[in-house]
Amino acid sequence: MNIEQNLALFQELLCCGDNIYTWRYDSCGKLLSTNCPDESLFGSAFSLLGCLDRALALGQNGGQPQVVGTSFGLIWGVDFVFQEDVLQDMYVIGPAFSYNISLQDMENGFRHYAGQDISLAWKHRLIGAYGRIPIAQNFLFIRYLLMLHYCLTGEKLDASDTSVAQSYSDATPSADKRDRHRIWLAEQALLEMVRTGDLNYKEALNTSLLLSAGVPVMGRDPLRQAKTSVIVFTSIVCRAAMEGGLSPEIAYSLGDSYIQSAENARTYDDIRAIPTLMYDDFIRRVHKVRQNPKLSAPIALCRDYIEMHPEERIRAKDLAALAGYTEYYLTHKFREETGLSVSDYVKKVKINRAKLLLRSTDLSIQELSDRFCFSSRNYFSRVFYELTGCTPMEYREQG
Repeated sequence: MNIEQNLALFQELLCCGDNIYTWRYDSCGKLLSTNCPDESLFGSAFSLLGCLDRALALGQNGGQPQVVGTSFGLIWGVDFVFQEDVLQDMYVIGPAFSYNISLQDMENGFRHYAGQDISLAWKHRLIGAYGRIPIAQNFLFIRYLLMLHYCLTGEKLDASDTSVAQSYSDATPSADKRDRHRIWLAEQALLEMVRTGDLNYKEALNTSLLLSAGVPVMGRDPLRQAKTSVIVFTSIVCRAAMEGGLSPEIAYSLGDSYIQSAENARTYDDIRAIPTLMYDDFIRRVHKVRQNPKLSAPIALCRDYIEMHPEERIRAKDLAALAGYTEYYLTHKFREETGLSVSDYVKKVKINRAKLLLRSTDLSIQELSDRFCFSSRNYFSRVFYELTGCTPMEYREQG
């Protein structure tokens, strides 16, 4: 892979949309190259505001693509190139504002850096560059960072696989209202997966992250908005977990601990991982609560495999091999313990996942049929109707 050629193309594409620049640093934090025409100002901002040190610390710990930022919403995306697990280079995109802030917001944000070696002249110089710093909404900036990672490594990641999913809100009063319904549907899919303890949640989480960065509460403090977003998300996940069977004592205690962690955050770096960790924690606890204690270990193993692999063509003989049973004994034992045949259980899991995607994505009926390994679109629709009482299209329209 020719990283230089890929990056050159990436830089051209990036500049077509926003004036977001690329930077390359060595493992010690020395700037090697950039296409930024105001290198001294924006390069020093990355360093003086503490983002360079935090980014290097992430790289030294083998980090994946991440967003680092300031208390007033100025952000950079960072990614790393390793050789035999040793950091070689760090690549950066930015700066950008995560949110449409005012000059007064920016001025107020510098209060967090009181006592640091930042001169008044330099601060006013950065404030003077306010109009030259683009605003990159969270979902767009995440895509830029994922593109950078692909250019560097050839690896395709999504937002739920990495730490790029920031917690700050990117919403503005002019946000496209046509997306609000899709955002609501994606959120409903996320909450339904909490209620059912569905461990195969990454796609739904990724869809939600790329549609919306958080709760659209406007204010003068972007970090406060990030905290508000995490608190609201934690609260609704906590209630969904209780609806799924988690006891109020455990759910409220767990939710309070994550909310307190968010309140204690002083930078975006501190708050970055909280939403994903919290969501995963609640889902795993609900999954454990909902496990049927009457299931034997081999049947529970088969059930978990079906639920974690709905997009595979699952056959009873494959599950029998997994459980260490003959196919005949497995099918008999599975029906005895779950009340459903293997094929009926597989259909139920596939249709439940299709229901989530119908309401949270624009995938066609044919695409869903293919995705869940049904022999034809008609057969998929027939099974869907048998289990839900409506056709896939009717179900989507009801949403």
